[in-house]
Amino acid sequence: MNPATYLAGLPAFLAYFAVAVVLLAAFAYLYTHSTPHKEWALIKANNPAAATAYGGSIIGFVLPLHSAISNSVNLIDCVLWGVVALVVQIATFLVLRLLIRDLPRRIHDGEIASGIFVAALSIAVGILNAASMTY
Repeated sequence: MNPATYLAGLPAFLAYFAVAVVLLAAFAYLYTHSTPHKEWALIKANNPAAATAYGGSIIGFVLPLHSAISNSVNLIDCVLWGVVALVVQIATFLVLRLLIRDLPRRIHDGEIASGIFVAALSIAVGILNAASMTY
């Protein structure tokens, strides 16, 4: 078989991967600006609650992004469903903030239980979000 045949999908791979990286960067930026605590500063200060919560939210976003890439009919479809995943994941934190008193302060103070709970719920919502994208 011709080696070029094996690389025929490379342009599509590069396009979808680039879109995914841009969406991930957009999510990271918007998420950190949607929370009152400063994730990066807290992570640099070795705050495990912040790292756990932020890491879980990233996984919770990437799971449905994977589903959007896998199930999209084209790149625009992928971007639109990626944006849906982004909105759902940021909304998850905002709802949790309403349900858990002083959630940002708890994460800022390094209360690991709060960080783990945010991460677990973010991942759970991400899984449900991904499953819902199997259209």
